Amino acid sequence: MSDLDRVLSRIDADFDTSLARLFDLVRIKSISTDPAFKSDCRQAADWLANELTAIGIPASVRDTNGHPMVVGHRKEDGKAGPHVLFYGHYDVQPVDPLDLWERDPFDPAVVTRPDGSKMIVARGSADDKGQLMTFVEAARAWIAETGGLPVSVSVLLEGEEESGSPSLHPFLTANKDELACDLALVCDTGMWDRQTPGITTMLRGLVGEEITITAADKDLHSGMYGGAARNPLHVLADILAGLHDETGKVTLPGFYDGVIEMPEDVRALWDKLGFDHEAFLGGVDLKYPAGEQDRTALEQIWTRPTCEINGVWGGYNGAGFKTVIASQAHAKISFRLVGDQDPEKVRAAFRAYVEAKLPADCTVTFHKHGGSPALRLPFDSLALAKGRKALSDEWGREAALIGCGGSIPIVGDFKTMLGMDSLLIGFGLDDDRVHSPNEKYEMTSYHKGIRSWARVLYELAKG
Repeated sequence: MSDLDRVLSRIDADFDTSLARLFDLVRIKSISTDPAFKSDCRQAADWLANELTAIGIPASVRDTNGHPMVVGHRKEDGKAGPHVLFYGHYDVQPVDPLDLWERDPFDPAVVTRPDGSKMIVARGSADDKGQLMTFVEAARAWIAETGGLPVSVSVLLEGEEESGSPSLHPFLTANKDELACDLALVCDTGMWDRQTPGITTMLRGLVGEEITITAADKDLHSGMYGGAARNPLHVLADILAGLHDETGKVTLPGFYDGVIEMPEDVRALWDKLGFDHEAFLGGVDLKYPAGEQDRTALEQIWTRPTCEINGVWGGYNGAGFKTVIASQAHAKISFRLVGDQDPEKVRAAFRAYVEAKLPADCTVTFHKHGGSPALRLPFDSLALAKGRKALSDEWGREAALIGCGGSIPIVGDFKTMLGMDSLLIGFGLDDDRVHSPNEKYEMTSYHKGIRSWARVLYELAKG
């Protein structure tokens, strides 16, 4: 038997104990956003540091201004392949509303469905404890069976991902030299479907803007001032309506600079995925596509930039009716970016557009809410090819190269601060109910996820 075969056999033989270890971690109530669970977050960090050290990856708990980080390293001298940094997070979302859970959120259980398939139900089972433990258990099997890992491995586990990661950027800055590796491995993503593994190759960037338009110095009686006084809600409505043309395209000058069209071979791969556009919208009780009229829904959420209005308010919003002309009108707008779009250029174009539309007697203030560029792993990346082969070998079907409509800030930090690309491999499913009651993780995701990481490490070690 090859080393890989022996490692896979060990994973299978030890799977029940691997599951028991996941249950031990899940039972820790590491809710990062609630100060009442500060000691639980520390307990989870201690548990992981001890577990990594016990399997042969010496690790320690590092204090921050918030919840601690866990950092571990194992250098494999004389071995080929990249030095990889594995990232995950041990904190979880709050469990509210508790009455919608079918069992105690921190009392994990295996539930068997009528068709015989099994799922692990508990808070954190999928996001992200089950995901990160797939890598830890793969590393455990490699070290136990062969005495080492195929490549050098560092591990970074944080405890504030679910509460905005306020300590992460300062920690990366302070520990840049220690954490810089050749490649980051991130297991906080998902599969294409239950049978098809996926590698997320694209993440959209994000620009957030909050604007306040002010007219009169106080709210006005609409009978006394209506028609004569400028209404900032009218002004705001006109500004927001003008952000898109009749075809769904964003109207800001230069907005599409840096947008990259997908290669035809990648587009052909996506066509094979069988994405059901009608079902995608039907799942949220919608029928008619919006956005750019010449683009499919899959293109829109993976490869096209967007402008969305996330909130609008002003005037009287309480019960009943109050006939006022508001002094101020507010809105929150977000832009999802792709390709090489420049976040600051998009922000500047938006502000210039608003100011140009502003009539006399009105002023505007802006408040920025973050800005990050889009990220993509080159389709000719050697790491991508090796990861794809590993997943395809394990799952028996070609791994899908997929996009992500959202953003994962840590991946941007790895690129801009540590200078390394990320290989995003995860085993979550769309119906895992992350952040919701009755969160679950498929048993196959956990078992085959461990086996998949064992294969990925093996492939990365090849010259």
